[in-house]
Amino acid sequence: MGGILLYAYITSSGLILQELTGMSSQLASILFVAVFSLFVWHSTRAVDRISVVLITFMVLSFIFGVSGMAINVDVAVLLYVANPERQYAPYAMAMLPVALTSFGYHHSVSSMRAYYGEERKAKYAILGGTIIALALYCFWLISIFGNLPRHEFGPVIEQGGNVDVLLKQLDGVNASESISKAINAFSMAAILSSFIGVGLGVFDFLADFFKFDDTKAGRTKCWLVTFLPPLVMSLLFPFGFIVAIGYAGAAATVWACIIPALLAMKSRTLSGGNQGFMAPGGNAMIGAVILFGVLTALFHFLAMAGKLPSFIG
Repeated sequence: MGGILLYAYITSSGLILQELTGMSSQLASILFVAVFSLFVWHSTRAVDRISVVLITFMVLSFIFGVSGMAINVDVAVLLYVANPERQYAPYAMAMLPVALTSFGYHHSVSSMRAYYGEERKAKYAILGGTIIALALYCFWLISIFGNLPRHEFGPVIEQGGNVDVLLKQLDGVNASESISKAINAFSMAAILSSFIGVGLGVFDFLADFFKFDDTKAGRTKCWLVTFLPPLVMSLLFPFGFIVAIGYAGAAATVWACIIPALLAMKSRTLSGGNQGFMAPGGNAMIGAVILFGVLTALFHFLAMAGKLPSFIG
């Protein structure tokens, strides 16, 4: 899952940088990885520090850019009143894999546990981060769908949901060039912060899996196995952002839903398994998480087979 996400972020960043700088997307992707993966290679603290900077920048660009769009939200466009027979529920099933990936950070839990030193601090950090991200996400969606008519999503969908194509379409409906630049800056910062966060989780997982030493040589080996494969795949097969996120969501059903739930169920049957930190909800919550994972995987494969409704613009 983490590798697929890194692939998606690398591909999208290369395309956005191509639009901003004029360099080839392949070269932009290589430079993106070469520069920003160094924070992960250096340390968790370096990731923490750069994340604070990125989040501050995101908040400022978000306030200026997205609030500018929010002021111009057209309720008729937002609610799609041009189509009186509009329906949204049929598309919810195909949305689940993307939603799971957007708010799936299972790969980062162990890193946060190690960084904070105990479970409860990590829990509150995850909960607080989720609430903030969800609020911004909803505001972003309202601003996008309230400005961009549904038929304008056609080119975005044709390109697999690539972020650079979405930004181009938004440029066409935004009268202010400064707002467009702020939205581009916010999008780039959002992808960068996600890239670093996911990269750290995958890095720590692979370091533990391959037993790499916490030395410069060991971290360099781990850096290679973490970032080189998704970079190569991005250069060879630059598929759409949403397509990649969908595949990541399908993988996440196993690694972020089913397996953790089964591990929690098993641990509670062991001696001392009911001591220390425990996720709330008991076996009912474990069953609900497993069911959610199974249904999400099922919906993803049904969507791939063309058995679910899809909006084409």
